[in-house]
Formats: sequence, C-alpha cells, structure tokens
Amino acid sequence: MRSIGEMARDSGLGVSALRFYDRAGVLVPAWVDPVSGYRWYEPGQLEEARLLARVRRAGMPLADIRLVLASWSGTDTDLVRKLLTAHLRRLELGLSDARNEFSALRALLDQRENLMTSLHVATVRLTIAAPELAAALDTVRFAASTDPELPMLGGVLFDIEGENLHVVATDRYRLAVARAAVDGHDGSRVQVIVPTPLADAMRALLHGADPVRLSLDGDRVTLEAGDRQAAGRWLDHDFPDYRRLLPQTGDRRALVEVADFREALETGPVRRDETGTHDLSMLRVTDDGTVVLCPDGDAGDPDRVAVNREFLLDALAAGGRDRLVLELTAPTAPIAIRRPDDEGGFSILMPVRLED
Repeated sequence: MRSIGEMARDSGLGVSALRFYDRAGVLVPAWVDPVSGYRWYEPGQLEEARLLARVRRAGMPLADIRLVLASWSGTDTDLVRKLLTAHLRRLELGLSDARNEFSALRALLDQRENLMTSLHVATVRLTIAAPELAAALDTVRFAASTDPELPMLGGVLFDIEGENLHVVATDRYRLAVARAAVDGHDGSRVQVIVPTPLADAMRALLHGADPVRLSLDGDRVTLEAGDRQAAGRWLDHDFPDYRRLLPQTGDRRALVEVADFREALETGPVRRDETGTHDLSMLRVTDDGTVVLCPDGDAGDPDRVAVNREFLLDALAAGGRDRLVLELTAPTAPIAIRRPDDEGGFSILMPVRLED
C-alpha cells in the first residue's frame, strides 16, 4: 500500500489534488483509516494516478476525466481516443480564439501608445530625508520581480507627485508600497523604474540622517549622499498602474505581534502547493480579531485563506514594526499587511487557490 504522500510524490499529483479526486469519486483510495482518516492506495493505482496527472495538466474537464479513467483498462479504447481527440480539438480552437483576441489587443495597445503622453520628464531635482528613503526601499525591496520575461517589473518604481515619493515593487504575486516626503519638486507627476541593482546601490548610501539628492536627467537617475553617489539608467518601460491593484480595507482585520506570529508560522501547520515546491499557510481571522492557522485537513472552513508562507514571512520582515495589521476579505481576495501607524507603507499578497 502507498501512503497519500508517496502517491503524490510518485504520480505528479499534489496531496490536495488526490483528496479532491477522492471526494469527486475519480480516484478513490483502496483504504481509509477510520481513526485518522489517512488515505492508502494499492500499487496498481499509481498508473491511474499518473494518467490522471497527465490529462489534468492538459486541462481536460472533470466529466471527461471520469470516462477516461473508467475506460482506460478496458479492451475497447475507442472512447478514450475520441475523448482525447475532442479535447485536443477544443484546445486548438481555444488557442486560435486566444490568438485572435491577442492580435486585437495588440492593435489597441499600438493605438494607445500613440495617444498617451509619457510621465517621464527631462530634468527633476529634489531632496529626501535619507532615513525616509531607506525605510521606503526596505519596505518594498522583497517584492521586486526577478522574472526575465517581465523586465518592466525588474526594478523599483519611483512615483513622484507633489510632495510625495511613492516607492513600489511587484512580482505579480506580491506588491509593496511605501511613501517618503520630498522637497523641491514642482508638483507634476513623474515616474521612473529604477533597476533593482541600482536601487540596492542607492540603499547602501542611506546611512546618515542628512537629506540626499535625487536627480532625473534624460534617461539617467542619480542619488547623491554627501560626496558619494549611485547613478544609472532607469528602465525604459512603463510600470503597471499600481493604484488600481490596491485593495479596499478588508472586513476582517487582526493586529498581530510580529515575533509571535512569525514563530507560529514557522512551526505551525502547512500544506504543499499544487507544484509541490512551496509551503502554504492557511489563515482565518476570528470574530474577536485573532488570526489562527487552520490545519491542513480543515477543508470545511469557507473563510480560510491560503498564502505562500515564505512570502508572508518576507512581508512581515519588511513591515518593520513589532505589530502589524492583517486584513483578509475572501479566500480569493488579496491579503493586506499594513502598519498601524503609517498608512503609506504596506504590502499585499495574492492568495493561493485551493482545490479543497
């Protein structure tokens, strides 16, 4: 007999997926321990699980998956072949439709690029308090993307408007925003994306209490701290409109002691994501404003929210406070981590969808 963990490891299906297909009656374990509820599989079910993993990766509907598995071991393979052919045809038609829609979207983008006015300007010179800029960069740095396919996210956005500098970073799964006051700007909005290595070099200069000077000149951005400077070209891309990504205030808020909450996350229950590579923590805010970690088997809780544990730990560290506020709205809505004393510095994490 194979345990559910061994079955997940050898089949390519995650533990949560195996549980889902058990409840759906697609791949039912040979025996379930009546006391612990632990699932056990016969050796012969491994081939079925591997087959299930293949058609699942191909996006086959559940109704068709049932028939494929039910017919796979029979002598007449005609139904299986017809189901595979029909699904492949659906995928090809879907891909053709997607190509047509993408072509139309690219044409719309071309038109917008010709109409839009760039937020970049020739020259900007302003001053910022070094501690404020250092704190802002520390708040957002963890969320910067390292994906070479998305170079516009491979840096830190400097969004200057009025007397405020908003510093922003995102890798699609995380977004962090911080604010610092500036002096010497005329008020018009200016945006540049500072490459991550240059942002790190700037941060290395910010150790004193004196103001530092930020300059934008042509395609270059320079930070001067005393007689030292960090300079380079900003990224020639447009950053997404991060303001549209910011969540509304969540209806379930909890004030957490960061040290205690970190320990609970590091030692508490986790489950693996569908790829088997990341640990997920499942959170719920109780009616009295307490965050609890839900056990892996607590599938009946509609309010639990799954989040990448490493991302959450990074966000807690970047929050820079002994206490932080967690806001949860729904299992599919972003999780906000806010500072109780600073509306300008916060991060959001995308939840992970669970199949059970």
